[in-house]
Amino acid sequence: MRHDHSPMTTPDAAGYGAAVTLSQAPRPAPVRITDLGAPEFSPEVRAIMDAVGPLGAAADLTPAALMDQARAQTGLDDFGPTDFVERLDVLCTALREEAGLSDFGRFGQQQMLVKLLANRLLIEDLVARHPEILSIEIAAPIVICGLPRTGTTHLHNLMSADPALRSLPYWESLEPVLPAAETPGPGEPDPRLARTQMGLDLLHAAMPYFDRMHEMTVDHVHEEIQLLAVDFSTMLFESSCYVPSYAEYYKAHDQTSSYRYMRKILQCMTFLRGGDRWVIKSPQHLEQFPVLAEVFPDATFVVTHRDPVAVLTSMLTMVVYGNRMGTDHPDPEKIGAHWRVRIDDMLRACVRDRDALPADRSIDVRFDDFMADDIAMVERIYDLAGQPMTSEAQAAMDRFMVEHPRGRHGTVVYELAPFGLDPTEQRAALAYYADRFGVGAEPGAGG
Repeated sequence: MRHDHSPMTTPDAAGYGAAVTLSQAPRPAPVRITDLGAPEFSPEVRAIMDAVGPLGAAADLTPAALMDQARAQTGLDDFGPTDFVERLDVLCTALREEAGLSDFGRFGQQQMLVKLLANRLLIEDLVARHPEILSIEIAAPIVICGLPRTGTTHLHNLMSADPALRSLPYWESLEPVLPAAETPGPGEPDPRLARTQMGLDLLHAAMPYFDRMHEMTVDHVHEEIQLLAVDFSTMLFESSCYVPSYAEYYKAHDQTSSYRYMRKILQCMTFLRGGDRWVIKSPQHLEQFPVLAEVFPDATFVVTHRDPVAVLTSMLTMVVYGNRMGTDHPDPEKIGAHWRVRIDDMLRACVRDRDALPADRSIDVRFDDFMADDIAMVERIYDLAGQPMTSEAQAAMDRFMVEHPRGRHGTVVYELAPFGLDPTEQRAALAYYADRFGVGAEPGAGG
């Protein structure tokens, strides 16, 4: 049975509270993105890019320079375990030699890497001052594993609406620990909120269709892929820039220590803002089942599945569209070829390692089943995880769905042709995964 969600009224333009439900509001027409390889920006965005370009041209993308900047920014110098430096060096080399960064992109990467290093310094400083943090249990988390476009975001949002579960808002993912000097006084806003909004304003101006693919707001629940970046072992970097040598390095190395560092960050955030039971999710978890089972031995695992060609098509579109922030001329076919292999890596790992997850604490969720009755699927997950579905949780999820109807920002027309890939060939190549998890072809997927 499909669960009913009560309508919510919103004020009309005159402010008289016309009874228009958010779920019934007119949707923008679908769009086809035609400038993937030659991005077009508004004059305002182009002016910003041109203004910061000289700063990017002078940016020193080497570990030593970036670490020095983070030290100067925070006044701290203890980065904790230094095994990350090798990973950072591989990444920096790939950014300099492979990514084809524009000056604006070079500036953006420098700023991101310095921020990640500053986060690491602040985390290590917090733990040094409060060693009891390392005794905090990250007990029985619910871990969502699945590629983008398989329903992970909607599922994560629904469960995160439950006030009994702890999740990661976007602003906190960017800056898990606030410098002591910036601690807001009573009634003052956290400065991280304004900084996050400023970044999102530029992102939305430069990528006006991104919200159609993945909504981003200051408080929007986010993936811990951002936390794994603090240890410089994450798919985040290859999703924003073409860095194949870094991807190969990442695939060749065991990720257990980096997932343990992520758990350490979760402990810090629990110490700072509370929370009893975490719900987390990331696409890269799909190829890390044995690691997840070791680092979070009492977790409940939710593995999402969808027609792999539909996933491939939409994910390639999102990744190539995002690459415009780093390079003047993204190459859809080159990036598409890279991600075709990476997605195959993750799907093969999922098939290979699915049984590494505990049978009594893991569930496979097919996209069609989830969309047929999302709340019923959440209830199944809660039953498996021993998480009560309270009336408060149900009301919060209902409220979220009324306020965030699917497709409210409009949709994107997804096609494989811009990436030099043929849907029929890809369906045959990925049949091993579709057969293993019983996900059929979706009409028009990849066409």
